Amino acid sequence: MHFLCILLLHIEILSLNNSNLKFSNTWTKSANSALNKGTKVKTNTILYLTYCVKLSIEDFVYGATDGAVTTFAVVAGVIGASLSPSVILILGFANLFADGFSMSIGNYLSQKTHREYIQNQRKKEEWEIDNLTAQEEGEIRDIYKEKGFKEEILEEIVRVITSKKKIWIDTMMKEELGLIEDKNRSPRDTAITTFVSFNLIGMIPLVPFVLLHVSGFSRVWSTSDAFVYSIVFTAIAFFLIGTIRGKVVKRSLIRTGFNTLAIGGIAASVAYLVGYLLSEFV
Repeated sequence: MHFLCILLLHIEILSLNNSNLKFSNTWTKSANSALNKGTKVKTNTILYLTYCVKLSIEDFVYGATDGAVTTFAVVAGVIGASLSPSVILILGFANLFADGFSMSIGNYLSQKTHREYIQNQRKKEEWEIDNLTAQEEGEIRDIYKEKGFKEEILEEIVRVITSKKKIWIDTMMKEELGLIEDKNRSPRDTAITTFVSFNLIGMIPLVPFVLLHVSGFSRVWSTSDAFVYSIVFTAIAFFLIGTIRGKVVKRSLIRTGFNTLAIGGIAASVAYLVGYLLSEFV
């Protein structure tokens, strides 16, 4: 019965905006019976919104992590080379906007290419269903036979899925090719999220040096003091980004927080060491 619940949920998700899909009484009773025994299924709307939120968080974490790592690496490298705070600001902001723009464009092209690939595969599946109907129906039967369905239930599954062309194509895309088209994650939105998060979090390591350069903090702060504050602020940012990542992947927030902090620390250490060595030999 657990299989029936999973399949029913799967078909419901695939059939958003296709509420006229009909199940036979036997199928519906079997699924409802399993659900009444304790299997809890969330509504399509909640699942769909949760999925979209996760995607947004993933783009944010991706951009924020790279922004904090690369900008702090620039700061550490310049400090290691014993250059002035003004150089930190010039290189830091140049890297911030140039690299942020580059990342967002790269993410845009990646999402656009992936979407176009899925659309091409969808057209291919549609052609095969129109022209190789019996073969495609056999593939649906084989797919769910491997999942453990047999005899009447298996034939009912095949009948339900193949009764609606869109459901049939969606099922083949997911089960045969492992592809799910997400029309609500546009390449443009992905690029914007990446750019904003990269610059927003990537600016944190530069804040102490901005204060040192444009305000009266230079009377009480040295470049070393600003670097210490930059380390503290960036470490906090790394840890928070890690906890967000842990929330998305459903792992320990503390563990993923320290994991992200460690990765950022290694990148910064390497940059500082390179800057120091170059200052000694150049």
